[in-house]
Amino acid sequence: MVRKALLGIIAIGVIILLFKYCGFKDDSGTTVIEESALIREQIRNVGKLVVTEGHFSEVLTYKNTKKGFLNLFDAEKKAIVIVNAEVTVGYDLSQVKYDVDEASKTITILNIPKEEIKINPELKYYDIEQNGFNEFGGEDYNKINKQVKESLAKKIEKSSLKTNAQNRLISELGKILILTNTMGWTLKYKGQQMDNQKLNDGIFSD
Repeated sequence: MVRKALLGIIAIGVIILLFKYCGFKDDSGTTVIEESALIREQIRNVGKLVVTEGHFSEVLTYKNTKKGFLNLFDAEKKAIVIVNAEVTVGYDLSQVKYDVDEASKTITILNIPKEEIKINPELKYYDIEQNGFNEFGGEDYNKINKQVKESLAKKIEKSSLKTNAQNRLISELGKILILTNTMGWTLKYKGQQMDNQKLNDGIFSD
Protein backbone atom coordinates (compact mmCIF):
# COMPACT_ATOMS: atom_id res chain seq x y z
CA MET A 1 0.00 0.00 0.00
CA VAL A 2 2.85 2.38 0.96
CA ARG A 3 4.76 1.40 -2.17
CA LYS A 4 1.75 2.20 -4.37
CA ALA A 5 1.33 5.59 -2.68
CA LEU A 6 5.01 6.42 -3.21
CA LEU A 7 4.81 5.38 -6.85
CA GLY A 8 1.74 7.59 -7.25
CA ILE A 9 3.54 10.60 -5.77
CA ILE A 10 6.60 9.98 -7.97
CA ALA A 11 4.38 9.71 -11.05
CA ILE A 12 2.72 13.03 -10.20
CA GLY A 13 6.15 14.63 -9.75
CA VAL A 14 7.36 13.35 -13.13
CA ILE A 15 4.23 14.68 -14.86
CA ILE A 16 4.70 18.09 -13.26
CA LEU A 17 8.39 18.26 -14.26
CA LEU A 18 7.56 17.30 -17.83
CA PHE A 19 4.80 19.87 -17.83
CA LYS A 20 7.07 22.64 -16.57
CA TYR A 21 9.87 22.01 -19.02
CA CYS A 22 8.09 21.08 -22.23
CA GLY A 23 7.20 24.47 -23.65
CA PHE A 24 4.24 25.67 -21.59
CA LYS A 25 6.06 28.67 -20.05
CA ASP A 26 5.76 31.29 -22.76
CA ASP A 27 2.08 32.13 -22.40
CA SER A 28 0.80 32.39 -18.79
CA GLY A 29 -2.81 31.99 -19.91
CA THR A 30 -2.01 28.77 -21.73
CA THR A 31 -0.08 27.53 -18.71
CA VAL A 32 -3.10 27.98 -16.41
CA ILE A 33 -5.33 26.15 -18.88
CA GLU A 34 -2.88 23.27 -19.15
CA GLU A 35 -2.54 23.13 -15.36
CA SER A 36 -6.32 23.04 -15.09
CA ALA A 37 -6.48 20.16 -17.58
CA LEU A 38 -3.83 18.25 -15.64
CA ILE A 39 -5.71 18.68 -12.36
CA ARG A 40 -9.00 17.62 -13.96
CA GLU A 41 -7.26 14.51 -15.28
CA GLN A 42 -5.95 13.70 -11.79
CA ILE A 43 -9.45 14.06 -10.33
CA ARG A 44 -10.74 11.69 -13.02
CA ASN A 45 -7.97 9.23 -12.11
CA VAL A 46 -9.11 9.08 -8.48
CA GLY A 47 -12.74 8.93 -9.57
CA LYS A 48 -13.18 5.26 -8.85
CA LEU A 49 -14.91 3.04 -6.33
CA VAL A 50 -12.82 2.74 -3.16
CA VAL A 51 -13.94 -0.32 -1.21
CA THR A 52 -12.85 -1.74 2.13
CA GLU A 53 -13.98 -5.28 2.97
CA GLY A 54 -14.56 -7.01 6.28
CA HIS A 55 -15.88 -10.31 7.65
CA PHE A 56 -18.12 -10.72 10.68
CA SER A 57 -19.40 -13.82 12.46
CA GLU A 58 -21.85 -14.29 15.29
CA VAL A 59 -24.30 -16.74 16.86
CA LEU A 60 -27.91 -15.75 17.51
CA THR A 61 -30.69 -17.57 19.31
CA TYR A 62 -34.20 -16.98 18.03
CA LYS A 63 -37.23 -17.79 20.16
CA ASN A 64 -40.94 -17.28 19.73
CA THR A 65 -43.77 -18.37 22.02
CA LYS A 66 -47.51 -18.30 21.56
CA LYS A 67 -50.46 -19.91 23.28
CA GLY A 68 -51.41 -23.40 22.12
CA PHE A 69 -54.79 -25.13 21.94
CA LEU A 70 -57.42 -22.97 23.74
CA ASN A 71 -54.58 -21.14 25.50
CA LEU A 72 -53.97 -24.26 27.58
CA PHE A 73 -50.19 -24.30 27.05
CA ASP A 74 -47.31 -22.34 25.56
CA ALA A 75 -46.12 -23.44 22.14
CA GLU A 76 -42.48 -22.46 21.65
CA LYS A 77 -40.25 -22.53 18.63
CA LYS A 78 -36.57 -21.71 18.60
CA ALA A 79 -33.40 -22.05 16.59
CA ILE A 80 -29.70 -21.28 16.79
CA VAL A 81 -28.53 -19.16 13.87
CA ILE A 82 -24.88 -19.07 12.76
CA VAL A 83 -24.14 -15.88 10.83
CA ASN A 84 -21.17 -15.28 8.51
CA ALA A 85 -21.29 -11.95 6.73
CA GLU A 86 -19.19 -10.19 4.14
CA VAL A 87 -19.39 -6.42 4.58
CA THR A 88 -18.08 -3.70 2.29
CA VAL A 89 -17.76 0.02 2.94
CA GLY A 90 -17.18 2.02 -0.22
CA TYR A 91 -16.97 5.52 -1.66
CA ASP A 92 -17.90 6.11 -5.28
CA LEU A 93 -15.43 8.88 -6.08
CA SER A 94 -16.84 9.28 -9.57
CA GLN A 95 -19.62 11.17 -7.75
CA VAL A 96 -17.23 13.84 -6.40
CA LYS A 97 -18.42 17.28 -7.52
CA TYR A 98 -15.93 20.12 -7.91
CA ASP A 99 -15.45 23.58 -9.42
CA VAL A 100 -12.34 24.87 -11.20
CA ASP A 101 -11.60 28.61 -11.05
CA GLU A 102 -8.72 29.24 -13.43
CA ALA A 103 -8.61 32.97 -12.62
CA SER A 104 -7.77 32.39 -8.96
CA LYS A 105 -6.16 28.97 -9.56
CA THR A 106 -8.54 27.36 -7.09
CA ILE A 107 -10.14 23.92 -7.04
CA THR A 108 -13.22 23.74 -4.82
CA ILE A 109 -14.58 20.32 -3.91
CA LEU A 110 -18.33 20.79 -3.64
CA ASN A 111 -19.43 17.34 -2.54
CA ILE A 112 -17.95 14.08 -1.23
CA PRO A 113 -20.29 11.08 -1.57
CA LYS A 114 -21.42 9.39 1.62
CA GLU A 115 -20.07 5.92 2.24
CA GLU A 116 -22.09 2.97 0.97
CA ILE A 117 -22.35 0.02 3.37
CA LYS A 118 -23.35 -3.36 1.95
CA ILE A 119 -24.05 -6.36 4.19
CA ASN A 120 -24.27 -9.84 2.68
CA PRO A 121 -25.04 -12.34 5.45
CA GLU A 122 -25.06 -16.12 5.10
CA LEU A 123 -27.32 -17.78 7.68
CA LYS A 124 -27.28 -21.41 8.83
CA TYR A 125 -29.92 -22.79 11.17
CA TYR A 126 -29.26 -25.41 13.85
CA ASP A 127 -31.24 -27.07 16.66
CA ILE A 128 -34.59 -26.02 15.22
CA GLU A 129 -37.44 -26.81 17.59
CA GLN A 130 -41.09 -26.32 16.71
CA ASN A 131 -44.45 -28.03 16.97
CA GLY A 132 -47.73 -28.10 15.09
CA PHE A 133 -49.14 -25.18 17.07
CA ASN A 134 -46.18 -22.88 16.38
CA GLU A 135 -44.12 -23.64 13.28
CA PHE A 136 -41.46 -21.60 11.49
CA GLY A 137 -42.73 -19.47 8.64
CA GLY A 138 -41.79 -16.56 6.41
CA GLU A 139 -42.47 -13.99 9.12
CA ASP A 140 -39.96 -15.68 11.43
CA TYR A 141 -37.23 -15.66 8.80
CA ASN A 142 -37.90 -11.98 8.06
CA LYS A 143 -37.57 -11.18 11.78
CA ILE A 144 -34.33 -13.14 11.96
CA ASN A 145 -32.89 -11.33 8.92
CA LYS A 146 -33.81 -7.97 10.42
CA GLN A 147 -32.27 -8.93 13.77
CA VAL A 148 -29.08 -10.09 12.04
CA LYS A 149 -28.65 -6.88 10.04
CA GLU A 150 -29.31 -4.69 13.08
CA SER A 151 -26.73 -6.63 15.07
CA LEU A 152 -24.16 -6.47 12.26
CA ALA A 153 -24.73 -2.73 11.81
CA LYS A 154 -23.82 -2.19 15.47
CA LYS A 155 -20.69 -4.31 15.07
CA ILE A 156 -19.64 -2.35 12.00
CA GLU A 157 -19.97 0.94 13.90
CA LYS A 158 -17.71 -0.40 16.67
CA SER A 159 -15.16 -1.88 14.27
CA SER A 160 -12.35 -0.17 12.35
CA LEU A 161 -13.95 -0.90 8.97
CA LYS A 162 -15.42 2.58 8.42
CA THR A 163 -12.24 4.24 9.67
CA ASN A 164 -10.15 2.15 7.26
CA ALA A 165 -12.46 3.12 4.40
CA GLN A 166 -12.16 6.81 5.35
CA ASN A 167 -8.36 6.49 5.41
CA ARG A 168 -8.44 5.13 1.87
CA LEU A 169 -10.71 8.01 0.86
CA ILE A 170 -8.25 10.51 2.34
CA SER A 171 -5.35 8.78 0.60
CA GLU A 172 -7.02 9.13 -2.80
CA LEU A 173 -8.06 12.76 -2.28
CA GLY A 174 -4.60 13.52 -0.93
CA LYS A 175 -3.24 12.94 -4.44
CA ILE A 176 -5.26 15.94 -5.61
CA LEU A 177 -3.88 18.03 -2.73
CA ILE A 178 -0.29 17.09 -3.62
CA LEU A 179 -0.79 18.07 -7.24
CA THR A 180 -2.54 21.38 -6.56
CA ASN A 181 0.04 22.43 -3.94
CA THR A 182 2.96 21.56 -6.21
CA MET A 183 1.52 23.60 -9.07
CA GLY A 184 0.70 26.60 -6.89
CA TRP A 185 -3.06 26.03 -6.93
CA THR A 186 -5.37 26.10 -3.89
CA LEU A 187 -7.68 23.25 -2.90
CA LYS A 188 -10.78 24.20 -0.89
CA TYR A 189 -13.54 22.24 0.80
CA LYS A 190 -16.35 23.57 3.01
CA GLY A 191 -14.97 27.08 2.63
CA GLN A 192 -11.56 26.12 4.00
CA GLN A 193 -8.22 25.96 2.25
CA MET A 194 -7.00 22.39 2.49
CA ASP A 195 -3.59 21.34 3.77
CA ASN A 196 -2.12 18.10 5.08
CA GLN A 197 -3.24 18.83 8.64
CA LYS A 198 -6.89 19.39 7.71
CA LEU A 199 -6.75 16.34 5.45
CA ASN A 200 -5.45 14.14 8.27
CA ASP A 201 -8.02 15.61 10.66
CA GLY A 202 -10.66 13.95 8.47
CA ILE A 203 -12.50 16.98 7.12
CA PHE A 204 -13.23 15.09 3.88
CA SER A 205 -15.00 12.31 5.75
CA ASP A 206 -17.27 14.42 7.98
